[in-house]
Parts: sequence; C-alpha cells; structure tokens
Amino acid sequence: MGAVRIRKGDEIEVIAGKDRGKRGTVQEVHSEERRVVVAGVNIAKRHRKPNPQRNIKGGIVEQPAPMDVAKVMIVCPHCGKPTRIAHRTEDGDKERYCRRCGEAIAVQKEK
Repeated sequence: MGAVRIRKGDEIEVIAGKDRGKRGTVQEVHSEERRVVVAGVNIAKRHRKPNPQRNIKGGIVEQPAPMDVAKVMIVCPHCGKPTRIAHRTEDGDKERYCRRCGEAIAVQKEK
C-alpha cells in the first residue's frame, strides 16, 4: 500500500460514508492500519464503567472512532478545497503540495 500522506493537525473533509461533507482536524494517525481519528467525525458511543480509583465516571461516552484514510481528503489551506497531495523536493527539503493550486501545505506544529 503506500505511505499515509495525512498527518496530525491536517484539516480534512470526509468524502464517503455517513459523515460525508463534514470537515475536521486529524487527532491521530494509525499508519500501519491506514486509519485516522478526526475530531467531530465518525462519533461512536461507548458504555463506560465507573472507576472511583481513577476518578472516572460511568455512563455513555461519545468519542471519535478511527476511519479509513481512503474516506478523507486533505483541505488545502490556500484554496479551501479538498485536494490530493503530491510531493516535491525544493532546496533539499521534501514538501507536500496541493494538486489544485500548487501551493505548499505546511506541516502543523504540535502543541
């Protein structure tokens, strides 16, 4: 399969499935499984038991579940549209760029 071109912090749009058209930010990337976790998309309900020792309350918790990389596209920060990603080498640095407008897509700094 190829490498996952989506990174943590990228803004993406869902192109297939029940959440089609929604946008969100990538929280986690599981490259071995080719899956991503996106904030506010593919929400699953989990029934959690209370654990007083760890100060965890019980109940039904909603959290984003991993989804396949093939169902999402990166949104270009310059043109604002979903796009495919390409790579080019300039001055010895490999960078990702938008196939639509040709502008470089910078890597988001982790906080």
